This record gives sequence, C-alpha cells and structure tokens, in this order.
Amino acid sequence: MKTNRLSDKLTTALNEQMTKEAHASQIYLSYGAWADNNGFGGIANFLFRHAAEERNHMMKILEYILNRGAKAIVTAIPAPTTDPVSVNNCFEKVFEHEVDNTKSIYKVVKMALDEEDWASWNFLQWFVKEQIEEENLASLLLDKIKIVGGEKANGDALYLLDKDLEKRSGEISLAQDATTTNP
Repeated sequence: MKTNRLSDKLTTALNEQMTKEAHASQIYLSYGAWADNNGFGGIANFLFRHAAEERNHMMKILEYILNRGAKAIVTAIPAPTTDPVSVNNCFEKVFEHEVDNTKSIYKVVKMALDEEDWASWNFLQWFVKEQIEEENLASLLLDKIKIVGGEKANGDALYLLDKDLEKRSGEISLAQDATTTNP
C-alpha cells in the first residue's frame, strides 16, 4: 500500500537536511574535542551538548520522513572542517555554520510552501524558530568573546568564559518531546 505523502523533491530535500544535521553534530563534536584538548572543559561540554542537540534535530527529520510514508535515506557525512585556531575562531565557525544551516532550512521551507505541502511547512516552522535561537546564541557568545578581546582575549577572560559555559544547563530535550513553543 502506497502511503507516501511527500513529493520526491521534498523527500530529497528533507533527506539532505537530515544529513546536514548529522554533519552539524559531527562538527560540534570535533570542536568540542578541540576545546577539551586545549584545556577548555566548559566550552567542550557546551559543544558536546550541542552535538547531541543537532543529532536530535536529525532524528526529528528522520521520524517526520518516515511518518509521512516516504523513504529516509541515511548517507555518509563529510568529515568536520579543520579545527579552530582559537576560541574566537571556534565561535566564528559555529556562527557561520548556523547561518548556513538556516539558509538550507529556508530553502526546504520555501519548497514546502511552493508545493502547498502544509504539513511539511508546519513541521519546518519548528526548525525556523530553532535556528533563530541557534544564531542568537552563537552571536551572543561571539559578542562576549569580542568584548574580552576576540583573538587577543587573555587567559583570565577565556577562563571565565569557559566557567560560564560549564554552568549552562546540560539537559538536552529529546526531539520527540519538542514542540514549537518548547523546542
């Protein structure tokens, strides 16, 4: 029995976004390992928690594809980009990655709108809201680093930032528990 309610084009785009979310998880893992290797345990834990969050985003898309009766395709993901050269560079890369991910999500949202696939359009609004939060968080952290000197930030300032990020909540919500009002 054929139960697929997604177009081939939208299925492909959602599968590509699912892979992009998996790649994002790997990037955060990579940056977290870099931070830990450089003595920034708080920053590392923050990045590791974000890696888990990105994996949850991947799972949210996978579940949606399956629930709409389409075929989810799990593909290889590219290796993470090169290691950051500094804490400032790390969060510049995080911000750039989040902006790029937002653009990718917007393309899928536009596709759902153009196809008048209101179920997919509605589903994707969660990701639109999530990306606003992700970009704002990355921007806030980058601003904090720039306030204390950016690339020239001294050890004391980086130590305090590391401790500040260590204190942030370590709880990661499961994708299936997320709603548009509580991502």
